[in-house]
Amino acid sequence: MRTSLRMMAVLAVTLGVMRMAGAEVSEVRLATAHGIGYLPLIVMEHHKLFEKHAKAAGLGDVKLTRATIGLGTAIQDALLSGSVHFAAGGVPPFVTLWSRTIGNLDIKSVGALSSMPQFLNTRNPNVKTIRDFTEKDRIALAGVKSSIHAITLQMAAEQVFGAGNQFKLDPLTVALSHPDGMAALLSGQEITSHFTSPPFQYQELEKPGIRTVLNSYDVLGGPATFLMVWTSQRFADANPKTYGAFVAALDEAMKSINANKRAAVEAYLSVTKEKSAVDDLLRIVNDPQNIYTLTPQNTMKYVEFMHKVGTIKVKPASWRDMFFPNVHNLPGS
Repeated sequence: MRTSLRMMAVLAVTLGVMRMAGAEVSEVRLATAHGIGYLPLIVMEHHKLFEKHAKAAGLGDVKLTRATIGLGTAIQDALLSGSVHFAAGGVPPFVTLWSRTIGNLDIKSVGALSSMPQFLNTRNPNVKTIRDFTEKDRIALAGVKSSIHAITLQMAAEQVFGAGNQFKLDPLTVALSHPDGMAALLSGQEITSHFTSPPFQYQELEKPGIRTVLNSYDVLGGPATFLMVWTSQRFADANPKTYGAFVAALDEAMKSINANKRAAVEAYLSVTKEKSAVDDLLRIVNDPQNIYTLTPQNTMKYVEFMHKVGTIKVKPASWRDMFFPNVHNLPGS
Protein backbone atom coordinates (compact mmCIF):
# COMPACT_ATOMS: atom_id res chain seq x y z
CA MET A 1 0.00 0.00 0.00
CA ARG A 2 2.79 2.40 0.98
CA THR A 3 4.65 1.52 -2.22
CA SER A 4 1.55 2.29 -4.26
CA LEU A 5 1.08 5.60 -2.48
CA ARG A 6 4.72 6.52 -3.06
CA MET A 7 4.41 5.58 -6.72
CA MET A 8 1.24 7.66 -7.04
CA ALA A 9 2.97 10.64 -5.40
CA VAL A 10 5.98 10.33 -7.69
CA LEU A 11 3.65 10.06 -10.70
CA ALA A 12 1.71 13.13 -9.60
CA VAL A 13 4.90 15.17 -9.20
CA THR A 14 6.19 13.93 -12.56
CA LEU A 15 2.95 14.85 -14.34
CA GLY A 16 2.97 18.23 -12.64
CA VAL A 17 6.51 18.92 -13.84
CA MET A 18 5.56 17.78 -17.34
CA ARG A 19 2.57 20.13 -17.34
CA MET A 20 4.75 22.98 -16.14
CA ALA A 21 7.38 22.25 -18.76
CA GLY A 22 4.74 22.16 -21.48
CA ALA A 23 2.86 25.25 -20.29
CA GLU A 24 2.72 28.26 -22.57
CA VAL A 25 2.71 31.91 -21.52
CA SER A 26 -0.43 33.21 -19.84
CA GLU A 27 0.03 36.73 -21.21
CA VAL A 28 1.49 37.90 -24.51
CA ARG A 29 3.24 41.27 -24.50
CA LEU A 30 3.62 43.29 -27.71
CA ALA A 31 5.51 46.53 -28.38
CA THR A 32 4.76 49.00 -31.17
CA ALA A 33 5.52 52.64 -31.91
CA HIS A 34 3.11 55.33 -33.12
CA GLY A 35 1.24 55.52 -36.41
CA ILE A 36 -1.44 54.02 -38.58
CA GLY A 37 1.05 51.63 -40.14
CA TYR A 38 0.46 49.49 -37.04
CA LEU A 39 -3.27 49.26 -37.83
CA PRO A 40 -3.41 45.42 -38.10
CA LEU A 41 -2.05 45.02 -34.57
CA ILE A 42 -4.38 47.69 -33.21
CA VAL A 43 -7.41 46.10 -34.89
CA MET A 44 -6.28 42.80 -33.37
CA GLU A 45 -6.15 44.47 -29.96
CA HIS A 46 -9.50 46.25 -30.33
CA HIS A 47 -11.44 43.13 -31.32
CA LYS A 48 -9.48 40.82 -28.97
CA LEU A 49 -8.69 38.55 -31.89
CA PHE A 50 -5.66 37.01 -30.24
CA GLU A 51 -7.71 36.13 -27.17
CA LYS A 52 -10.32 34.51 -29.43
CA HIS A 53 -7.81 32.36 -31.30
CA ALA A 54 -5.90 31.49 -28.12
CA LYS A 55 -9.08 30.17 -26.54
CA ALA A 56 -9.91 28.21 -29.71
CA ALA A 57 -6.43 26.64 -29.51
CA GLY A 58 -7.14 25.41 -26.00
CA LEU A 59 -4.93 27.94 -24.22
CA GLY A 60 -7.71 29.34 -22.04
CA ASP A 61 -7.90 33.02 -21.12
CA VAL A 62 -4.58 34.29 -22.47
CA LYS A 63 -4.51 38.03 -22.98
CA LEU A 64 -2.56 40.32 -25.27
CA THR A 65 -1.16 43.57 -23.89
CA ARG A 66 0.46 46.22 -26.08
CA ALA A 67 2.93 48.92 -25.09
CA THR A 68 3.47 51.98 -27.28
CA ILE A 69 7.16 52.89 -27.30
CA GLY A 70 8.31 55.96 -29.22
CA LEU A 71 11.74 54.89 -30.48
CA GLY A 72 12.73 51.74 -32.32
CA THR A 73 15.86 51.16 -30.26
CA ALA A 74 13.76 50.95 -27.10
CA ILE A 75 11.46 48.42 -28.78
CA GLN A 76 14.47 46.28 -29.71
CA ASP A 77 15.79 46.47 -26.15
CA ALA A 78 12.39 45.41 -24.79
CA LEU A 79 12.37 42.29 -26.97
CA LEU A 80 15.98 41.34 -26.24
CA SER A 81 15.44 41.74 -22.51
CA GLY A 82 12.33 39.55 -22.57
CA SER A 83 10.06 42.39 -21.50
CA VAL A 84 7.92 41.75 -24.59
CA HIS A 85 7.34 38.66 -26.71
CA PHE A 86 6.52 40.32 -30.05
CA ALA A 87 7.87 43.58 -31.43
CA ALA A 88 6.90 45.63 -34.45
CA GLY A 89 8.81 48.25 -36.39
CA GLY A 90 10.62 49.08 -39.60
CA VAL A 91 12.51 46.70 -41.86
CA PRO A 92 16.12 47.78 -41.02
CA PRO A 93 15.83 47.37 -37.23
CA PHE A 94 14.40 43.92 -37.80
CA VAL A 95 17.14 43.00 -40.28
CA THR A 96 19.76 44.10 -37.75
CA LEU A 97 18.24 41.92 -35.03
CA TRP A 98 17.89 38.96 -37.39
CA SER A 99 21.57 39.14 -38.33
CA ARG A 100 22.78 39.56 -34.75
CA THR A 101 20.71 36.77 -33.18
CA ILE A 102 21.47 33.92 -35.59
CA GLY A 103 22.28 30.85 -33.52
CA ASN A 104 20.90 32.20 -30.23
CA LEU A 105 17.50 33.92 -30.06
CA ASP A 106 17.03 33.51 -33.82
CA ILE A 107 14.67 36.43 -34.30
CA LYS A 108 12.42 36.09 -37.36
CA SER A 109 9.45 37.95 -38.75
CA VAL A 110 5.87 36.75 -38.41
CA GLY A 111 4.97 38.83 -41.46
CA ALA A 112 4.73 42.32 -42.86
CA LEU A 113 2.14 44.77 -41.55
CA SER A 114 2.09 47.57 -44.09
CA SER A 115 3.71 48.97 -47.19
CA MET A 116 3.68 52.77 -47.02
CA PRO A 117 5.78 55.60 -48.41
CA GLN A 118 7.56 57.74 -45.84
CA PHE A 119 7.98 61.43 -46.55
CA LEU A 120 10.91 63.65 -45.64
CA ASN A 121 9.13 66.95 -45.01
CA THR A 122 10.80 70.32 -44.51
CA ARG A 123 9.94 73.89 -43.61
CA ASN A 124 13.25 75.26 -44.93
CA PRO A 125 12.41 77.15 -48.15
CA ASN A 126 15.98 76.70 -49.40
CA VAL A 127 15.77 72.89 -49.39
CA LYS A 128 14.42 71.63 -52.71
CA THR A 129 16.19 68.24 -52.59
CA ILE A 130 18.44 66.52 -50.08
CA ARG A 131 21.41 68.13 -51.87
CA ASP A 132 20.38 71.44 -50.30
CA PHE A 133 20.72 70.45 -46.64
CA THR A 134 23.45 72.30 -44.75
CA GLU A 135 25.01 72.05 -41.30
CA LYS A 136 22.29 74.44 -40.10
CA ASP A 137 19.54 71.89 -40.76
CA ARG A 138 18.35 69.26 -38.32
CA ILE A 139 16.32 66.24 -39.48
CA ALA A 140 14.12 64.47 -36.93
CA LEU A 141 13.57 60.73 -37.32
CA ALA A 142 12.73 57.82 -35.07
CA GLY A 143 16.20 56.43 -34.49
CA VAL A 144 19.57 57.81 -35.61
CA LYS A 145 21.50 55.36 -37.85
CA SER A 146 19.09 52.52 -37.09
CA SER A 147 15.48 53.33 -37.99
CA ILE A 148 13.93 52.68 -41.38
CA HIS A 149 14.01 56.43 -42.00
CA ALA A 150 17.70 56.66 -41.13
CA ILE A 151 18.64 53.78 -43.44
CA THR A 152 16.42 55.10 -46.24
CA LEU A 153 18.12 58.49 -45.90
CA GLN A 154 21.51 56.78 -46.19
CA MET A 155 20.36 54.99 -49.33
CA ALA A 156 19.13 58.29 -50.78
CA ALA A 157 22.41 60.01 -49.90
CA GLU A 158 24.38 57.35 -51.75
CA GLN A 159 22.13 57.72 -54.79
CA VAL A 160 22.48 61.51 -54.85
CA PHE A 161 26.06 62.08 -53.65
CA GLY A 162 27.66 58.89 -54.95
CA ALA A 163 29.26 55.75 -53.53
CA GLY A 164 30.94 56.26 -50.17
CA ASN A 165 28.67 59.16 -49.21
CA GLN A 166 25.87 57.16 -47.64
CA PHE A 167 26.50 58.65 -44.18
CA LYS A 168 26.83 62.25 -45.38
CA LEU A 169 23.56 63.43 -43.81
CA ASP A 170 23.75 61.36 -40.60
CA PRO A 171 25.27 64.25 -38.55
CA LEU A 172 22.12 66.28 -39.22
CA THR A 173 19.73 63.66 -37.78
CA VAL A 174 18.06 63.79 -34.36
CA ALA A 175 16.18 60.91 -32.72
CA LEU A 176 12.59 61.85 -31.87
CA SER A 177 9.37 59.85 -31.82
CA HIS A 178 6.99 60.65 -34.67
CA PRO A 179 4.65 62.82 -32.53
CA ASP A 180 7.58 64.68 -30.98
CA GLY A 181 9.24 65.11 -34.36
CA MET A 182 6.10 66.63 -35.83
CA ALA A 183 5.73 68.98 -32.88
CA ALA A 184 9.37 70.02 -33.21
CA LEU A 185 9.06 70.66 -36.94
CA LEU A 186 5.95 72.75 -36.54
CA SER A 187 7.41 74.73 -33.64
CA GLY A 188 9.75 76.55 -36.02
CA GLN A 189 12.81 76.10 -33.82
CA GLU A 190 15.82 73.75 -34.18
CA ILE A 191 14.21 70.96 -36.25
CA THR A 192 13.86 72.07 -39.86
CA SER A 193 12.85 68.71 -41.38
CA HIS A 194 11.17 65.50 -40.36
CA PHE A 195 11.44 62.05 -42.00
CA THR A 196 8.26 60.41 -40.82
CA SER A 197 5.28 58.25 -41.68
CA PRO A 198 1.46 58.19 -41.83
CA PRO A 199 -0.51 59.87 -40.42
CA PHE A 200 2.07 62.41 -39.24
CA GLN A 201 3.53 63.23 -42.66
CA TYR A 202 0.09 64.10 -44.02
CA GLN A 203 -0.78 66.19 -40.98
CA GLU A 204 2.46 68.16 -41.42
CA LEU A 205 1.68 68.87 -45.07
CA GLU A 206 -1.56 70.55 -44.04
CA LYS A 207 0.50 73.35 -42.49
CA PRO A 208 1.57 76.29 -44.68
CA GLY A 209 5.23 76.20 -45.67
CA ILE A 210 5.69 72.43 -45.18
CA ARG A 211 6.48 70.33 -48.24
CA THR A 212 7.99 66.97 -49.16
CA VAL A 213 11.55 66.73 -50.50
CA LEU A 214 11.91 62.93 -50.50
CA ASN A 215 9.55 59.94 -50.86
CA SER A 216 10.89 56.54 -49.73
CA TYR A 217 9.18 54.78 -52.66
CA ASP A 218 11.41 56.79 -55.01
CA VAL A 219 14.47 55.57 -53.13
CA LEU A 220 13.34 51.93 -53.11
CA GLY A 221 12.07 51.98 -56.68
CA GLY A 222 8.46 51.21 -55.81
CA PRO A 223 6.21 49.98 -52.99
CA ALA A 224 8.15 48.64 -50.04
CA THR A 225 7.34 47.20 -46.64
CA PHE A 226 7.30 49.87 -43.97
CA LEU A 227 6.45 47.89 -40.83
CA MET A 228 6.62 44.25 -39.81
CA VAL A 229 6.24 42.18 -36.63
CA TRP A 230 8.73 39.67 -35.22
CA THR A 231 9.58 37.37 -32.38
CA SER A 232 12.25 34.79 -31.60
CA GLN A 233 12.41 31.20 -32.79
CA ARG A 234 13.02 30.35 -29.14
CA PHE A 235 9.66 31.86 -28.13
CA ALA A 236 7.79 30.30 -31.06
CA ASP A 237 9.24 26.84 -30.29
CA ALA A 238 8.40 27.11 -26.59
CA ASN A 239 4.90 28.45 -27.28
CA PRO A 240 3.67 26.90 -30.54
CA LYS A 241 -0.05 27.30 -29.84
CA THR A 242 0.47 30.89 -28.72
CA TYR A 243 2.44 31.65 -31.86
CA GLY A 244 -0.25 30.01 -33.99
CA ALA A 245 -2.97 32.05 -32.29
CA PHE A 246 -1.02 35.25 -32.92
CA VAL A 247 -0.62 34.38 -36.62
CA ALA A 248 -4.31 33.55 -36.96
CA ALA A 249 -5.32 36.78 -35.21
CA LEU A 250 -3.02 38.87 -37.40
CA ASP A 251 -4.40 37.23 -40.54
CA GLU A 252 -7.97 37.91 -39.42
CA ALA A 253 -7.13 41.54 -38.57
CA MET A 254 -5.57 42.04 -42.01
CA LYS A 255 -8.64 40.65 -43.77
CA SER A 256 -10.91 42.77 -41.59
CA ILE A 257 -9.06 45.97 -42.52
CA ASN A 258 -9.20 45.32 -46.23
CA ALA A 259 -12.90 44.40 -46.02
CA ASN A 260 -14.00 47.48 -44.03
CA LYS A 261 -11.46 50.27 -43.74
CA ARG A 262 -13.81 52.71 -42.03
CA ALA A 263 -14.45 50.24 -39.22
CA ALA A 264 -10.70 49.69 -38.94
CA VAL A 265 -10.04 53.42 -38.62
CA GLU A 266 -12.75 53.71 -35.97
CA ALA A 267 -11.09 50.86 -34.06
CA TYR A 268 -7.72 52.61 -34.37
CA LEU A 269 -9.06 55.84 -32.89
CA SER A 270 -10.87 53.97 -30.13
CA VAL A 271 -7.64 52.32 -29.03
CA THR A 272 -5.09 55.10 -29.60
CA LYS A 273 -7.30 58.05 -28.53
CA GLU A 274 -5.64 60.18 -31.24
CA LYS A 275 -7.36 63.51 -31.96
CA SER A 276 -7.96 62.86 -35.65
CA ALA A 277 -11.16 62.76 -37.66
CA VAL A 278 -12.28 59.41 -39.03
CA ASP A 279 -12.57 60.79 -42.56
CA ASP A 280 -9.04 62.25 -42.44
CA LEU A 281 -7.52 58.91 -41.50
CA LEU A 282 -9.77 57.08 -43.92
CA ARG A 283 -8.32 59.12 -46.79
CA ILE A 284 -4.85 57.96 -45.74
CA VAL A 285 -5.88 54.31 -45.43
CA ASN A 286 -7.66 54.46 -48.81
CA ASP A 287 -4.59 55.91 -50.56
CA PRO A 288 -3.54 53.16 -53.02
CA GLN A 289 0.10 53.70 -51.99
CA ASN A 290 -0.76 52.53 -48.47
CA ILE A 291 -1.18 48.75 -48.41
CA TYR A 292 -1.98 46.43 -45.53
CA THR A 293 -0.52 43.03 -46.33
CA LEU A 294 1.45 40.20 -44.75
CA THR A 295 3.57 39.98 -47.90
CA PRO A 296 7.05 41.52 -47.55
CA GLN A 297 7.91 43.91 -50.37
CA ASN A 298 11.43 45.07 -51.31
CA THR A 299 12.88 43.98 -47.97
CA MET A 300 15.95 42.57 -49.69
CA LYS A 301 16.89 46.02 -51.02
CA TYR A 302 17.42 47.11 -47.42
CA VAL A 303 19.35 43.91 -46.73
CA GLU A 304 21.68 44.37 -49.69
CA PHE A 305 22.41 47.99 -48.79
CA MET A 306 22.96 47.31 -45.09
CA HIS A 307 25.31 44.45 -45.86
CA LYS A 308 27.24 46.50 -48.41
CA VAL A 309 27.90 49.37 -46.00
CA GLY A 310 28.69 47.09 -43.05
CA THR A 311 25.58 47.66 -40.92
CA ILE A 312 25.03 43.89 -40.89
CA LYS A 313 27.71 41.23 -41.21
CA VAL A 314 25.52 38.39 -42.44
CA LYS A 315 22.83 38.51 -45.10
CA PRO A 316 20.17 35.95 -46.01
CA ALA A 317 20.19 34.12 -49.31
CA SER A 318 16.46 34.82 -49.60
CA TRP A 319 13.88 36.92 -47.80
CA ARG A 320 12.34 33.64 -46.57
CA ASP A 321 15.40 33.03 -44.39
CA MET A 322 14.28 35.95 -42.21
CA PHE A 323 10.63 34.87 -41.89
CA PHE A 324 8.71 32.09 -40.19
CA PRO A 325 7.21 29.47 -42.52
CA ASN A 326 3.65 30.84 -42.24
CA VAL A 327 4.47 33.46 -44.93
CA HIS A 328 6.84 31.45 -47.12
CA ASN A 329 4.09 30.81 -49.66
CA LEU A 330 3.56 34.53 -50.27
CA PRO A 331 5.12 36.35 -53.27
CA GLY A 332 7.58 38.33 -51.14
CA SER A 333 10.74 40.15 -52.05
